[in-house]
Amino acid sequence: MAQNRKKKIGLIGGGQIGGNLALLAVQKNLGDVVLYDIPAAEGLVKGKALDINQLSAVDGYDCRVTGSTDWKDVAGSDVIIITAGVPRKPGMTREDLLDVNLKIMRDVAGNIKQHAPNAFVINVANPLDAMVYALHKIAGLPDNMVVGMAGVLDTSRFKCFVAEALGSSIRDVEALVLGGHGDDMVPLVRHSTVGGVPLTQLIAKDKLDAIIDRTRKGGAELVGLYKTGSAYFGPAASSIAMAESFLFDRKRVLPAAAMLKGQYGISDFFFGVPVQIGAGGVEKVITVELNDAEKAELKKSYESVKQTVELVKL
Repeated sequence: MAQNRKKKIGLIGGGQIGGNLALLAVQKNLGDVVLYDIPAAEGLVKGKALDINQLSAVDGYDCRVTGSTDWKDVAGSDVIIITAGVPRKPGMTREDLLDVNLKIMRDVAGNIKQHAPNAFVINVANPLDAMVYALHKIAGLPDNMVVGMAGVLDTSRFKCFVAEALGSSIRDVEALVLGGHGDDMVPLVRHSTVGGVPLTQLIAKDKLDAIIDRTRKGGAELVGLYKTGSAYFGPAASSIAMAESFLFDRKRVLPAAAMLKGQYGISDFFFGVPVQIGAGGVEKVITVELNDAEKAELKKSYESVKQTVELVKL
């Protein structure tokens, strides 16, 4: 009986997130990995690939990593995760990255269209919401096969801070963060629980407001600590969760910047909402019932994202 072929994961950008993505993909046996970057970074991606392949002997990982500067090696990828771009520095907003990272995205999207048009594409590059919009337009990908990774990470940060405040297991925290990947993101406190108990019964409002504020500024906090870069462990793990759900048809419900067609009163726009990800990519957009205050917050986030997207000139 013929064996099923290994899946192929193309990672565009060999920096800190890219290296962690490659390691996690191998550890989870998602498939063989191509770690791609520009020719100037050839030594970096080939070195990381060699390093991870040598590590794989310790725990017996069967997937392999290839470092490459040739898009032909990315061809035929089942999943592509884009991290290519300039990271934030202290004092910079995600929007400050728009011009430089848009130039990079133009090249990446064009090559995806040529070499891997059937891939499920996950964008991590900032400003997230504007970049996924540009990616979709340039690459001409189906609506269900392109998403932005932000909500998984933002929700993870919110869960972390809640568990820390309560001294509880993070496994018992259920939460959801909607909206754009910026300071106007919307943690749905009313829908959040710890062990099934509503969060509003466990944490005083002033402390909860502080957690929400810290979540919204979670990326900036890390930029301030790192000085020369931005978050990479969390973004890598969040992206892998999405890729894994697609590759293994998990049908997980995860928050992602997905194309909306009227849901939440938004049309023809990528926005952070809960979606079901399976073998068909984004198979379903989940509509959460919101009260008036939550709707107002989500609208504010949408207007903020819209302003950035309108700066994208294609």
